[in-house]
Amino acid sequence: MIVEGRSIGRGINLPRLARAFCDRTLGAGADGMLVLEHSARADVRMRVFNADGTEAAMCGNGARCVAWWLRSRARQGKASFTIETKAGLIGSRISASRVRVRLTDPKGLRRDLPLKLGSRVIRINSLNTGVPHAVIFVQGLEAIDVDGLGRLIRYHKAFMPQGTNVNFIEVAGNDSIAIRTYERGVEGETLACGTGSVASALVFALKNGLTLPVKVRTKSGEELTVYYTKTTSGFSDVWLEGRARIVYRGEYLFSAEA
Repeated sequence: MIVEGRSIGRGINLPRLARAFCDRTLGAGADGMLVLEHSARADVRMRVFNADGTEAAMCGNGARCVAWWLRSRARQGKASFTIETKAGLIGSRISASRVRVRLTDPKGLRRDLPLKLGSRVIRINSLNTGVPHAVIFVQGLEAIDVDGLGRLIRYHKAFMPQGTNVNFIEVAGNDSIAIRTYERGVEGETLACGTGSVASALVFALKNGLTLPVKVRTKSGEELTVYYTKTTSGFSDVWLEGRARIVYRGEYLFSAEA
């Protein structure tokens, strides 16, 4: 959900507003709220509020949606924008209905980390693609208890104090994976996660020695594509691409106590 900052007014409690907006019964219903503000460094500043009101540094699919929104309001012919986030500056390119955003360089890669969950130990990988992500390879993706297992890993002491997002991935081809994601701040499974798709694609590429773009099939059925350049220290020039469209426009009446 995209909200223009100047339309909100001063003195509004943004975390509380995000919870009200994202409520699927009494609000508009969303996984998060993107607040657009003036930026001295980019075309716009994007602040990301999760459904529980917490503020995140970055949202990959959110950045794609913001780029599409800016294109819908820009002069004809403009097809690239820069977006300021807490994670850094994000570039974007738009072609037809496809939106590609360049993320900040990933950091903090940890591979095959043993993680004890009760009486068993599983191997995970972790990577920060603007926000932290754990990546676990599985077989039988559809049978995974994403909410239950995801919650255990999200709050595991290995990722404290900030916690982590959790991605379960299954190899679907030589250059493709399927993914299901438990998102921190939503506190449950979502239909797609852009930064999680990027983290998972990069871990998959590293594990299999790939240099080709990786296709990621999300829970929603949408296919995202992750482009990257391998370096001696990790990855750079990382792009996330997928479709974007405006689902609805509306007005929401609220008070400062909402």
